Amino acid sequence: MEGALSTLAQYGVRDDDIATAWVPGSFELPVVAKTLAASGQYDAVICLGAVIRGETSHYDMVCNQAASGIAAVSRETGIPTMFGVLTTENLEQAINRSGGKVGNLGSDCAVGAIESVRLLQSIKTG
Repeated sequence: MEGALSTLAQYGVRDDDIATAWVPGSFELPVVAKTLAASGQYDAVICLGAVIRGETSHYDMVCNQAASGIAAVSRETGIPTMFGVLTTENLEQAINRSGGKVGNLGSDCAVGAIESVRLLQSIKTG
């Protein structure tokens, strides 16, 4: 989340224009994202989370449902809804993708949200 917030600030997004909503888990992201997107208050929704593989197939179900649900929010609302859910084998991989050795998915999603909003605005204004 720090990477997303930092990147949004670098692009000039004001703190007052950012809202944060915490969900119980990645499976719940789509319904909250859809409610936010449909509210008409936001230009984009950035969904951040992590699913770390355990010993059961629960991992696959949560990852698939989170990904397809978040993609559906974008299609159904027309609001860019970014999939920033880490799907990793272990905690070390999650740390590396959230600002460690391999980049920052939150920051990447913030850039994607800004670029998507700008593109949609340019299409609408011709």
